[in-house]
Amino acid sequence: MNKKLRITGFDFARALAILGMVIVNYKLTMGTEYKGSTWMIYLTSIFDGKASAVFVILAGIGISLMTEKARITKSTNLIKKSRQIIWKRSIFLLILGMFLYLIGWKADILHYYAFYMFISSFYIITSTNTLLYSCISILTISQILQIIFNHVDKSNLFIDGHSLLSKLADILNNLLFNGYHPIFPWICFLLLGMWLGRLNFKSPEVRKKLLLFSLISMIILETFSFLLIKITSPLLGIETADALFSTTPVPPNIFYILSSSSIAIIVIVLCIYFTEKFAGKIITKILILTGQMSLTYYIGHVFALIIFSYLGLVNDPNLLTTLILSLTFYISAMCLSYFWKLHFTRGPIELIMRKYSN
Repeated sequence: MNKKLRITGFDFARALAILGMVIVNYKLTMGTEYKGSTWMIYLTSIFDGKASAVFVILAGIGISLMTEKARITKSTNLIKKSRQIIWKRSIFLLILGMFLYLIGWKADILHYYAFYMFISSFYIITSTNTLLYSCISILTISQILQIIFNHVDKSNLFIDGHSLLSKLADILNNLLFNGYHPIFPWICFLLLGMWLGRLNFKSPEVRKKLLLFSLISMIILETFSFLLIKITSPLLGIETADALFSTTPVPPNIFYILSSSSIAIIVIVLCIYFTEKFAGKIITKILILTGQMSLTYYIGHVFALIIFSYLGLVNDPNLLTTLILSLTFYISAMCLSYFWKLHFTRGPIELIMRKYSN
């Protein structure tokens, strides 16, 4: 597999994650998580916290690929240039995220991405062991903090306070610890992605080992999660047991981070296999193009929801409504990707970010 094909495999995975992201964000925004049949609730819950994890891990892989030459040569100029590009992109994403918040999008991930990327800039030439040790340390510290502060409830992006100092403290608290995608421990996904980006995905052996290890770890983690919750619930209470051992994204405990990482790696490796086997299929090509415009579609799905709301399509919604609107947006995005890429190499937001950062 050449470098180009390897990257298109990542783009394909990103395209699938877009669909999951749209479904999750729409059902949370519309409040339809449990307004549907049992099978529909279960089906849509599969994406909870998983689609975002795939995105962040892929971002880490992208950073490693982008900074590969700087890491190998240890050139001071290349390292400086790479960091400047990452910092500029971080600022760009922070501005976009704050803009979305100001128009009412409370569950924004872009401002978190901005800080993930800024932190990652200091890891671009570190050893692979440093990346892994950092992941372990951050994950351990995060779990300890969750236990100390007993964080079990989902928080809004910004929490109202009675003073400016209180509001600033709440913003910092959400950013670092108890927001939708807090730096502790979500930065672990990006660092893991940077580690993965240094592997040789041309090697069938590497891919097989990643797939096998991830499958085994996912099964073990999900099994232990189920058993520990069942065993400890009578002693700790179901809420505390869930907070400590569940693989759901809130709170993002060790089990969630490790299980979601395993699932994300499985998805990414399978997508690479798929793009190799079905490279000539039109659906493969369109999904790859869609994945290459993921930032544009993240912004777009917010405005699409505003339009759906204006048209009265989200009045008294249920889970079926959420799925229909999600698929409507996604299919439209796929069509747009095909026609846009006939004339441009990148999506509109991607073009602006690249022009600004480079």
